[in-house]
Amino acid sequence: MSRIDTFVAPRPNPALIRAMTSVNRIVMLRGIPGFRDLLPFNRLAGLRGVANLRHIDFPDANLERLKASCGAGKATFITPNHPEFFTDWMIDKEIVSQVSPLTASWATNGVVNGLGRLMQKFWLANNLIAQIPGNSGAAKEHSVAWALKGHGVLLHPEGGVGWHANIVAPLLPGAVEMGLEALKRGRATDPDFKVWIAPVVWKLAFTGNVEAALAKECAYVEKSLKIERLATDTLPQRIHHVYSTLLARDEAASGMPSDEGATYAERQQALVAELGRRLGESISPDTDVTDATELLRRARRWQRENSGDAEGRKQVRALADTIQRLQRVGPWAAANPRISLEEIAEHLKRVRNDYCRGGLRDTINRFIPQPAGPRCAHIRVPEALGLHEYAGSIDDAVAELHRRMQDTITSTVAEVEAGGGFIFYLNPFYHR
Repeated sequence: MSRIDTFVAPRPNPALIRAMTSVNRIVMLRGIPGFRDLLPFNRLAGLRGVANLRHIDFPDANLERLKASCGAGKATFITPNHPEFFTDWMIDKEIVSQVSPLTASWATNGVVNGLGRLMQKFWLANNLIAQIPGNSGAAKEHSVAWALKGHGVLLHPEGGVGWHANIVAPLLPGAVEMGLEALKRGRATDPDFKVWIAPVVWKLAFTGNVEAALAKECAYVEKSLKIERLATDTLPQRIHHVYSTLLARDEAASGMPSDEGATYAERQQALVAELGRRLGESISPDTDVTDATELLRRARRWQRENSGDAEGRKQVRALADTIQRLQRVGPWAAANPRISLEEIAEHLKRVRNDYCRGGLRDTINRFIPQPAGPRCAHIRVPEALGLHEYAGSIDDAVAELHRRMQDTITSTVAEVEAGGGFIFYLNPFYHR
């Protein structure tokens, strides 16, 4: 087993964590006052703030609600939504610094273990836990033990970043499973021991009109992917054209005809269904599973169990990767007749992450994506889920956690919109 796939226990360094929190607030989030709005300094991410968050809207009542779920004598699993890469850690770190500074945070093993020994030491000192696909037992055991000490454990139940801040993706059960294990162990010595699943959600909104900056980024994407721009298209139409062209390429690569009269969603669903059929046949000739999520889960297991079949694994991995990539533009994209600048920005970041892989610029963008302009982070805390008083199943608890997160995101978006916080356009993905 390679080092990247091996669990190494975090070794938190409180002094380093405090220092990183200070650096995070200045350099990563808000930038340097006096330079962040002054040319040419505001072109330097470290001076304007790498995440370019000028304001953090985190009402005291929400902060106190989260604090009430954290601390000694209880185990707390903090579960933020996951709409954006890199900024997630910046905001998460700002939040936990105010409620539980020694919170352990889950992160991808490629970040924690995959950047060399020196960086691994740095991340472990910052109390990051490597999430290792198919080998998470040790990480879960460490998390439960850490939570039982009264420190928080933070993990994103949506899994990977989807770039859709208004929608909470289906949740993974890990936080609930670890919470129930912590409850069992805690109750062994204290009949009144409490375990909380504490959700947090945040929504980013631009503080001004960044259409020009997004149009420039869109032009980069079009050039990088060799997609001709249609001169009369609006910015949202350009985004739709990019996705339609990429879908047509996937259809052609799969030998599927492209129905020009169908909507993007209809073409996408047809292609996913066909690729799912092929994937099912590849992993089991008699499979009758049509649910894409279940197929992908079985495909991952099939690859682990068939390590000696190089050609078969290559075929299964290619089909699974294409299905996953196609599904990253979900039904939510066509759900509303209007699309905001923030949603346009998310489409661009998603397509850059999934398709633009030409060089150093694209690699940096995947790890540290740069926003089109200054933003405000609206942070809200739904009611925590007390596993010590919850009688439902794991699935029920996950569904309830999802409901609380989605309801809070929806109300937060409505609150920001009512205050005039969004600029809207006609949504070309929408069809009645």
